[in-house]
Amino acid sequence: SRNIIYKPQNSENKKCLDRKKQKQVHRYVRAIIQLIFFLLVPSAFTAAFSGVKYLFTQIGKGDAISMTSFVTALCVLCLYTILFGRFFCGFACAFGSFGDALHGIYLWICKKIRKKPYRISEKITKYLYLLKYIVLAMISLLCYAGVYAKTKGTSPWEVFSMIRAGNFKLGGYAIGIVLLTILMIGMCVQERFFCRFFCPMGAVFSLLPALPFLTRQESVKTASKDAGHVRKTVGRTGTSKERFDRDTGRMFPVSEVRGHLP
Repeated sequence: SRNIIYKPQNSENKKCLDRKKQKQVHRYVRAIIQLIFFLLVPSAFTAAFSGVKYLFTQIGKGDAISMTSFVTALCVLCLYTILFGRFFCGFACAFGSFGDALHGIYLWICKKIRKKPYRISEKITKYLYLLKYIVLAMISLLCYAGVYAKTKGTSPWEVFSMIRAGNFKLGGYAIGIVLLTILMIGMCVQERFFCRFFCPMGAVFSLLPALPFLTRQESVKTASKDAGHVRKTVGRTGTSKERFDRDTGRMFPVSEVRGHLP
């Protein structure tokens, strides 16, 4: 007679519950940290990127570069990113936290009305990753040419900063308001939409060197599943069908980053 071996299910169920609890706790902790930074340091993104614009403006003019507060903020964030990874993008950026809130509200509404959330096709997202480098290059060139001041009223994050500060005198910011509205729609349907596809500071951070022992993610298995290939990775979060995305400092499903594997 054949011996039938029954595998215990209790231990596996407990592990699944533990993982769910850990993820839930992680979400709560992350939300609290984001709220703290949003309330106390909402201008960190603006200050750091103002440093980038100042550097290219001074280089274009041929003037000396001073260690202004903006340059200091930029240097501190870049050094921190090199040493400790993309903490700023995932936890401290007010604009990124705003996008996370919009995406969470959108998913909650979809769940309540029992409608499947819309997501941008992978065929499109694999090309969208390039846009943030184009945005960074365009702004840098405008600053270098000394004409960036003529684009006043077109910056969506400037409009966001004004609204966040309680300043609703948005006359002359029509283009910025339209762009912010488009970004907000994208933030709803796609997690980290602005951070992954349009953020110029994200482009700066992604160009920085990263210490290998902090961002190491080893590809250990490639398996065929359904119509595509699923790549499993091992990192500090354990084995999962996710991959570390350096543009945001977070883990995303493989299907979302397959077009952007390093």
